[in-house]
Amino acid sequence: MPGGSLDALVIGGGPAGLTAAIYLARYRRNFLVVDAANARCAWIPRSHNHPGFPDGINGVELIQRMRSQAERYGAIVQRGRIVRLDRTADGFVAEEADGDVWRAPLVLLATGVIDIDPGLPDQYDSVRKGLVRYCPICDGYEVTGERVAVIGSGEHAVCEAEFIRPYAGTLTVLTLGGRLTAGQRDRLAAAGIGLEEGRPLRVSAEAGRVEAFHYPGGRCLDFDSVYSAMGIAPRNDLARGLGADLAEDGRVRADPHQETSIPGLFAAGDIAPGLNQITIAQAQGAIAATAMHNRLRRR
Repeated sequence: MPGGSLDALVIGGGPAGLTAAIYLARYRRNFLVVDAANARCAWIPRSHNHPGFPDGINGVELIQRMRSQAERYGAIVQRGRIVRLDRTADGFVAEEADGDVWRAPLVLLATGVIDIDPGLPDQYDSVRKGLVRYCPICDGYEVTGERVAVIGSGEHAVCEAEFIRPYAGTLTVLTLGGRLTAGQRDRLAAAGIGLEEGRPLRVSAEAGRVEAFHYPGGRCLDFDSVYSAMGIAPRNDLARGLGADLAEDGRVRADPHQETSIPGLFAAGDIAPGLNQITIAQAQGAIAATAMHNRLRRR
């Protein structure tokens, strides 16, 4: 599909972008979804808390279903990456990495975030097997009674460990050399959470369980599941380039209609502040698409 003028451009093909696509297609809008095929959702081995799927659903399958639904109503999802987004007098100009240029009065950013890699071996394969996890809200239930570790240091790791504690049989925070405050150590101890602040000599993958953390003196700690609490890195380059207002964690602030501080620029999904959940991303995609449609009707 060659470059040209659109009613709206959706950047990102995860749950937020594809939900917006379903709505915009049914609103009979001329729009395009540009998808870099790097949705965080695709890492999910099986989601058990997504409504409507009592037996759970694989992240890739969910994306495929949503894309098929959008395309059924005429949506076009194009593989690509937007590398530049500029404002114009009547909207935006977006440049794709291969050189296509798109113009649209309205743009939805659904670019998501990147989980900071804790540096474990066979990371992708371990995530797909459900051995390394990122979201205790999503799957804390699945580690009930297990030996669990939380990797990270600072307040985020402590809060995540406190959240997981009611599920785990045993729980240990591994700071990998980072240091906690005395108050944070006291909170962990009060909750019955172990703490290892040393830096492991090496980390190995073992069949049937997650990683084994080898420490000086021959000590070895192994777990059934490991949570990474290293934080996230929002894909906010396009928003920053336009001067959009960002939250403290780098995500793009949006109003109740998902519009950012830049008129005509919307944000939905993990790139916008809020709970990082598929259902939230879908809701925000629907809200943004409807607001964009109504804006276009008024034009």
